[in-house]
Amino acid sequence: MPRDRRDFFYKKAKDEGYRSRAAFKLKQINDKFKIIKKGDTVVDLGAAPGGWLQVAKELSGGIVVGVDILDIEAIIGVDVIKGDIRLDKTIEKIKEKIKSDKADVVICDAAPNLSGSWNYDHARSIDLSTYALECARKILKNGGSFAVKVFQGDMFPDFLNKVRRIFGKVQAFSPEASRRQSAEIYVIGKELLTDAVKMNGEYVVTIEDIGASGDGIAKIDDFVVFVKDAQKGEKLNIRIRFIKPHFAFGDRI
Repeated sequence: MPRDRRDFFYKKAKDEGYRSRAAFKLKQINDKFKIIKKGDTVVDLGAAPGGWLQVAKELSGGIVVGVDILDIEAIIGVDVIKGDIRLDKTIEKIKEKIKSDKADVVICDAAPNLSGSWNYDHARSIDLSTYALECARKILKNGGSFAVKVFQGDMFPDFLNKVRRIFGKVQAFSPEASRRQSAEIYVIGKELLTDAVKMNGEYVVTIEDIGASGDGIAKIDDFVVFVKDAQKGEKLNIRIRFIKPHFAFGDRI
C-alpha cells in the first residue's frame, strides 16, 4: 500500500472531501497566523489540484482565484486561471479576476517536480518561491498577507531575509500536517510594506500639517510620514527609520 494511503491527513482529506492532504496545512497556518479573514480576496499560486482553494473559499467566502500551469477541476465560487506566474500576462489576468485594486492574501503551496538531486531541487524551490513573492508584491494591497512553501537548505536564509524586507512581520512555520521527514517549511509574511518609501531611505519633504501627538505630517507619493520636532510648512531632509503598512516615521537629517 502506498505510504500516502496510510497517512492520517491523507485519510482525513478523503473523508472530509478535500482534494489533498495539504488542505490541513493551510488550516493550521490560518489557525496560528489568521492570514485569511472573512470577506478577503485570496489568490492561490500553483493551486492544482485545489485543496488550498477549497479551504481558502471556506475561510474567506469572498473572491478566491487559483492559478496554475496545470488544469484545475472547477470549484464552486472559485475562479481559475491557467497560466505561468512568471509572465506579465498572467498577472494581468489575476488583476482582472480579483475585481478590485489589490488582493488581501496571496498563498502558494507549489513545489517543483523533484529530480532526486537535493541541491537542484532546493534551488528550484527557492526560484519558484521567489517568483511567488514577486507576484505577491504586484497584486497585494498594503498590509496584505503572504504564505509560501519553501524547501529548506543553504539558500533559505537569503530568501527569508528577502521576505523580511517586504513584510512587517515574518515567521517560518512547519504545520503538523507536513510529513515529519519533509524538508518543506512555510514562510508567513504579514503587513506588506509600501513601495513608496524604503527603510533608511533619504527624502526631501514638506511638512503639511501637525498631528495630534505633535509630530509633523509629510507625504511621499500620498504615503504619510511622521516627523518629530517639525513645523508646518517646513521643508527638510529626512531618513526613514520605521515603516508600517500605512505610514512611516522619519528623522530629520
